[in-house]
Amino acid sequence: MKKETKKTPVIFNHSAAIDDFVSLAVLLTMPNIDLKGMVVTNADCIAGPAMETSWRVSQFFGIEHIPLTLSDARGWNSFPWEYRSDCIKMGTIDILKPYKDNPFWPPYPSGEAMVTDLLTEAINKKEPVTILATGPVTTITNLVCNNPTLLEGIAEIIWMGGAIDVPGNLDPKTIPPQIANKNAEWNAFWDPFAVSVMLKLFEKIHVFPLDITDKAKITPEFKASLKAQSEYPYSAFVSQAYDLVEDQPFYEMWNTCATVFLSGRTDIYATPETTPLDIVLWGFEQATLRRTKKPIAHPQLVHLDFSDINNFYSYVLEQLKR
Repeated sequence: MKKETKKTPVIFNHSAAIDDFVSLAVLLTMPNIDLKGMVVTNADCIAGPAMETSWRVSQFFGIEHIPLTLSDARGWNSFPWEYRSDCIKMGTIDILKPYKDNPFWPPYPSGEAMVTDLLTEAINKKEPVTILATGPVTTITNLVCNNPTLLEGIAEIIWMGGAIDVPGNLDPKTIPPQIANKNAEWNAFWDPFAVSVMLKLFEKIHVFPLDITDKAKITPEFKASLKAQSEYPYSAFVSQAYDLVEDQPFYEMWNTCATVFLSGRTDIYATPETTPLDIVLWGFEQATLRRTKKPIAHPQLVHLDFSDINNFYSYVLEQLKR
């Protein structure tokens, strides 16, 4: 009898951006992953529409049984409204039209309660979970600051955020230029203080900064291949999602880049750099993520490049053939 491979339990903490839903599609295709729950942070989204769109997406994928919750986390610097409204557009794509809003919402289930329960269960079973965070990390850092014993329930964090050797993505056309630090990335800028806590407290963090995600463009070739296999529902879903941002040339597969790492496909990524990081907390350089020579207990694993970007695109396309 073939021995069943043990799955990695995962909590997905995102902010209901378009690429977050693409990340979910890819995550659900991974046979080695056991998705335990999802918590939405009201960051790059608008809470109410984000939850309803997320519920429609859960119906589409047939995962209504997986907890879908909303965090109480609050940020320091708000995402621009034009970015946040993408969650509204996402809920209108053709493939989601047959699905309805949740009649029992609001109020929405508590993300903090769900994550606390899952981490407590992980501690009791001695089976720590992986946190996939494709948005700000405030939900997780708030919980462990209030209850440090919950740290034992976390095996590692996969975080998309920051920029190391490349420019950030704050656009002075969407926020006042007086605060548009050219080195900051939005997931870090939303709450740099939470990032600081994460870097100090957590033992194993895989960081996927803009250095690597900038290379994961939504290329015309990728989109054409995706459309060519649109008879597959997952491919049609992702194709329609990315159609929403075809007029945004800066849009990338930020979160999908980090998510694919969970597949175990080590051939896709170059060897990460092991280095301690810190983050600037005040002044114009707020949210600049940088290497540091300060003594830090837990150096981070920073993923700066792909070993072969074509393997990344091929993997995503193949996984979406379902």
